[in-house]
Amino acid sequence: KLPENQNRNRYRDVSPYDHSRVKLENSENDYINASLVMVEEAQRTYILSQGPLKNTCGHFWLMVWEQNSKAVIMLNRILEKGSEKCAQYWPTAEEQQLSYTDTGFVVTLVKEEDKSNYIVRVLELRNTETGGTTEIYHFHYTTWPDFGVPESPASFLNFLVKVRESGSLGPEHGPSVVHCSAGIGRSGTFSLVDTCLILMDKRKDSSSVDILRVLLDMREYRMGLIQTPDQLRFSYRAVLEGAKSIMGDCSAQVNTTNPNHTPSYLRKRHREERIACTAQKLHLMKQRLTNTERQRERWLYWRPVLLNMGAGAAVALGLVVVWLFSQ
Repeated sequence: KLPENQNRNRYRDVSPYDHSRVKLENSENDYINASLVMVEEAQRTYILSQGPLKNTCGHFWLMVWEQNSKAVIMLNRILEKGSEKCAQYWPTAEEQQLSYTDTGFVVTLVKEEDKSNYIVRVLELRNTETGGTTEIYHFHYTTWPDFGVPESPASFLNFLVKVRESGSLGPEHGPSVVHCSAGIGRSGTFSLVDTCLILMDKRKDSSSVDILRVLLDMREYRMGLIQTPDQLRFSYRAVLEGAKSIMGDCSAQVNTTNPNHTPSYLRKRHREERIACTAQKLHLMKQRLTNTERQRERWLYWRPVLLNMGAGAAVALGLVVVWLFSQ
């Protein structure tokens, strides 16, 4: 939150904790909005990052190089609802090479595979100072709306399987970089589902994994992971679907220590809030109708009197009526 770091943050209210932030090594300023998230039992370490800004793309690739990351997992589109959520930090078929002179890296597109819900790219990252190169997978999920959830757990799990098949999430490589726009909502959902499925597979017991406990532990490393009830509900659904294939048991269950945070409870609470809101609106409508009816009755009472009296008296009575209506 130092003044010199403000232009490196996409959002003012989302910044990494000091104890878990990734530090750039070969840079005058070591700050980047990214956090190391570790789950020891699952042997998973992720770097959860905000979507790069135009002025931090070079820092982003410096981080990938220094952390020996094998993959970048992107869960957002560049533009969403007319707003830029991320800079164009990777090369495209039209512009197959990008240079970042501020940190000394060149990124080249090697190949690209377009699927229905995601794109897989292979990139070459070259350090212009040392001449060294490394191959980076770029997994881009293209159908996940901001503050929303994927179309189905199946499409998301297919994407997760594709990422896993590359071997880039394993402990033999550096931590994969997972980002969306802020690096907390969609990124948190991806990391939580992957971690819980790993734990279920290791323990061979789906009910032994407390999803909420895992999420709270991960939040110790980066603030605000999973932003909406829908994202939490989706995490449960995806874990349950994934557990069925892992355990070979359609009755797979997950554990939770707090029933007030389960998807069913959140659905119930949302429904109750909608009912209460509707009841309040109906009450206000009834009040307005009652007031209108009272005004109408007053007018019907005084109308014949006004018609049968002289103009002067009518004016006087009109003033009385105005006074009555204002009460």
